Amino acid sequence: MNQMTPPPRIEIIPSSAPFSEAQRSWLNGFFAGLLTDGPTPLSADQGAAVMQGSAGDGDDGEAPWHDQTMPIADRMKLAEGRPLRRRMMAAMAQQDCGQCGYDCHNYSEAIASKAEARLNLCVPGGKETARMLKSLYEELDKAPAAAANAAAAPAAATPATTAEPGRSRDNPAPATFVSRRLLNKTGSEKETWHIDFDLSGSGLDYVVGDSFGIFARNDLGHVDQIIALLGASHTTKVRGKTLREVLTDEVSLAPAPDSLFELISFITGGAQREKARALAQGDDPDGDAATLDVMAALQKFSGVRPHPEAFVEALEPLQPRLYSISSSHNATPGKLSLTVDCVRYVIGKRKRLGLASTFLAERIKPGDEVKVYVQKAHGFALPQDPKVPIIMIGPGTGIAPFRAFLLDRKATGAPGRNWLFFGHQRSSCDFFYADELNAMKTAGLLTRLSLAWSRDGDKKFYVQDRMREVGRELWSWLADGANLYVCGDAKRMAKDVERALVDIVAQHGARSTDEAVSFVGELKKKGRFQQDVY
Repeated sequence: MNQMTPPPRIEIIPSSAPFSEAQRSWLNGFFAGLLTDGPTPLSADQGAAVMQGSAGDGDDGEAPWHDQTMPIADRMKLAEGRPLRRRMMAAMAQQDCGQCGYDCHNYSEAIASKAEARLNLCVPGGKETARMLKSLYEELDKAPAAAANAAAAPAAATPATTAEPGRSRDNPAPATFVSRRLLNKTGSEKETWHIDFDLSGSGLDYVVGDSFGIFARNDLGHVDQIIALLGASHTTKVRGKTLREVLTDEVSLAPAPDSLFELISFITGGAQREKARALAQGDDPDGDAATLDVMAALQKFSGVRPHPEAFVEALEPLQPRLYSISSSHNATPGKLSLTVDCVRYVIGKRKRLGLASTFLAERIKPGDEVKVYVQKAHGFALPQDPKVPIIMIGPGTGIAPFRAFLLDRKATGAPGRNWLFFGHQRSSCDFFYADELNAMKTAGLLTRLSLAWSRDGDKKFYVQDRMREVGRELWSWLADGANLYVCGDAKRMAKDVERALVDIVAQHGARSTDEAVSFVGELKKKGRFQQDVY
C-alpha cells in the first residue's frame, strides 16, 4: 500500500484575526487536522481558551437590553457589570436603523476601540445617548485593560464604508428630486407625501427593505431668525463660508446641545450662568429643557450674544435623516419613492418644523439635486424563498416598505401569499395607495387586506385589534411558515402588535403565555419576525 502524505500545515487563521497567539495556533492546528486521517481532540484548557472569546472579558454575548421600547435607564441597569463596550451598546437607541453608519453593536465596538470618535451619531437616541456615551467614554482612559480588550474587537466594528458614492453617510451621492403628491384627502388631520427621486444619474440601486438617507437643509427663514438673535450679519465669514451658508447646510438647529449651554455659561454671569450650567449638565431648572432647540435657547438667554464662530463650533453637525423606501428597483429601475409624514407643531406661540419632512414637502423643487445614500437593511428583507407567505403590519407611513415588498413580489413573480394590515385615522381621507392596493387585491397579488380606522367609530380601533379579530387565520399563516413584518412606531404600535401576537399564539396555538412569548422569541431568532421601527 502506498503511504499517504498528509497535507502541509496551512495558516488558515490570519495573524490579523482577533485571537490570541495560543488561540490562533490551536485553531490552525484544528482545521489542518481536519485534512488528515485523525483530528486531535480539544483539551479542556484549550476549549476554555477558545470559548472565552477574543475580547477575553467573559461576556456572554447576550444583549437583553436590545429592545427599542425600553427606556435608557432600564437598558443601562440590564447592562450593569458588563464590559464597557456592552454598556455603550445599551446606551444606543436599539433600533439598528443604520443612521449612524453602523448597527448598535458595531457602533459601540467602534467607540470602545477608539476607531470612532464621534459620540453623537445616534440620532434616535438623541441627547440621552450622547450624554451616556460621553460619560462611558471617559472610562476608557481610566480602564486601560478594558480599552485594550476592546481594541481587539473584530474589524467588523468599523462601518461598511466604500469608495463608491451613495453607499454610506460619509460618502453621499447626488439624486434628483422629481415630484411630490399629497396622499391625504380633504378632512385629514395629517399631511403625508409620496416623494419621487430619479437615481439614474447617481448609479445607485437598492433592494426592498433598505432605507434612503437624505441630507436636508435647514429652513432659510429659521436660519435668518437665528442670525438676527446673534446680532450678526448673514455674510459673516465662518469656516470659509458665510454664516448663513453654514447654518443652512452644516449644523443642526434642532435640540440645543449641552455644548451650547456650556458656551452661554462662559459668557454670562449670576443666575443666568447657573441656569446655563444646569442645562449643560442635563438638569431642567425651569421645566422647559425638552423644548429648547437652538433658537429657543438663544431666546431664553436673550441678553447673551455668542460670537458667530464660537456659536457654530458649539452646535452639532447636521445629520442625515433615514426613510423607508416605498418602491422596488425591480419594478421601476432608476426610480425611488418615499412615504413621508410632514412634521409641524407649535410650542408656545412658535411653529416648529421637522427638518427633512418639510424640506421634502415644500422647500425642495423638481430638478433639484440632493445629497443621498442607500442604507442597507439590518435584518429586514423579503424571505429568500419567494414561496414563503408574508404578513405585513404597517399603519400610517409604516406602509412604505410593504408597498415596496408588494411591488417587488409582483415584478419578480413571487408566488408566496401576501397579507397586509394597514391602519390610520379615517378611511375617507387616510387610506394611502388605496387604488393600488385594491388593484393588487383584485389581481390576487394581495391575498388579504385587513384595515383598521381609529377615528371612524365611537371607539378607537387599531391594527392590533384587527389582528385579534382574525387571530385564527393569522395563526394558520404562521403555522404554514409565514414571515411576519412590522413597521412603525417602536414605543407604542410595535409593542402593542407584539403583545397581540403573543395573545394570538397563546389562544389559537394552545400555549401558555410563557410558551407563546418563547414562540414569538423563536420567530425573531429565526428571522421570521422582523421589525423596521423608529
